[in-house]
Amino acid sequence: MTETLASASEPSAEHLPRHPAPRAAGCPFDPPPALHALQAESPVSRVRIWDGSTPWFITRHDHVRALLGDPRVSADPRRPGYPHRNAVGAAARDVEERTFLTMDDPEHATHRRMVTAPFAIKRVEALRPQVQRFVDERIDAMLAGPNPTDLVEAFALPVPSLVICALLGVPYADHDLFQRNTQVLVRAGSTPAQVRDALVALTGYLDGLMGDKIADPGDDLLSTLATEQVATGRMTRREAARMGVLLLAAGHETTANMISLGTVALLRNPEQLALIRDTDDPAVLAGAVEELLRYLNITHSGRRRVALADIEVGGQTIRAGEGIILAGDIANRDPEAFPDPDRLDLTRRARHHVAFGYGVHQCLGQPLARVELQIAYKSLYSRVPTLAMAVDVDELRFKHDGLVYGVYELPVTW
Repeated sequence: MTETLASASEPSAEHLPRHPAPRAAGCPFDPPPALHALQAESPVSRVRIWDGSTPWFITRHDHVRALLGDPRVSADPRRPGYPHRNAVGAAARDVEERTFLTMDDPEHATHRRMVTAPFAIKRVEALRPQVQRFVDERIDAMLAGPNPTDLVEAFALPVPSLVICALLGVPYADHDLFQRNTQVLVRAGSTPAQVRDALVALTGYLDGLMGDKIADPGDDLLSTLATEQVATGRMTRREAARMGVLLLAAGHETTANMISLGTVALLRNPEQLALIRDTDDPAVLAGAVEELLRYLNITHSGRRRVALADIEVGGQTIRAGEGIILAGDIANRDPEAFPDPDRLDLTRRARHHVAFGYGVHQCLGQPLARVELQIAYKSLYSRVPTLAMAVDVDELRFKHDGLVYGVYELPVTW
């Protein structure tokens, strides 16, 4: 893969900074210090990743947005030079059942349109009463249960799981199966065999549900795929099942981590938590969620791309065929875009963050995630005003090894 190696005028690969870099001890919410240094000194530079390749590493907010919106940049992991996250990703690049996540336009747009409608803002806003009911039921159950308890297990994970199950038409009773296998998919240390087994289990499960929807469709997204795509021949049943795997896994794992990690950050900043707890203004609450998304940026391993043509960025030339990592976590701490970026400020105007990506591949489910987070944070802190961590933050296990950042457990009391 010589096309991805630094030129002779650049440092040799062994002297390049390694990615991912470790976070600083005692700073679980901040990007690694090495990323701050790169942003200040070499915002468009190269890093060395697990396989010895040296993709470009982009750290400035404006550069990240520009490249995410550039059609000369590809999300297709089958292309030479694509900087895979690990050996699992490299091994899976040629799988037959791809999803729109790893497609380029126009193929990407065609597949994405098949599932866009339920995530439209008006449709999602209409779900607020149902989301509120799920949230209230989980808080009721938590308050009636043991104290202290694990907030992840009692609240943060069930709420988005219930919501995405209702949207897709997946029985929540099967949550243990899909949550367990999703954990394998998002854990960076999973082996190729473990990931393959998890995908087989999830795809088989969704394929079975797809068969049920074909025979007896309901008012849910899987039924829409069954009747409008599979039955018409636009998509095979297996392709629809893999689409279901993507939506089910992404639809609960990311939001669950935002709920729990956001709670840790707010409990450590009680004056900020009070802004959410005490407000009755939907605009204030919405702005607070945007700032938490910016500040925490749980998709911390960078969005991966490969250049299709030569691109000039920040005084550097990224050549066609060279890999690119777009570091959203440090881009969301860019002082040019967010003054005093390392401070959590829920009154900040932060909607221009890149926590959901940018351009044609920006997160399909972001309207739903915003509604879930607004309701979950507000309801939890208002109904449980004495909520507190039952352990010191240094005792928490953070998901440094995960493709999605968060905490494994969050013991709380009230």
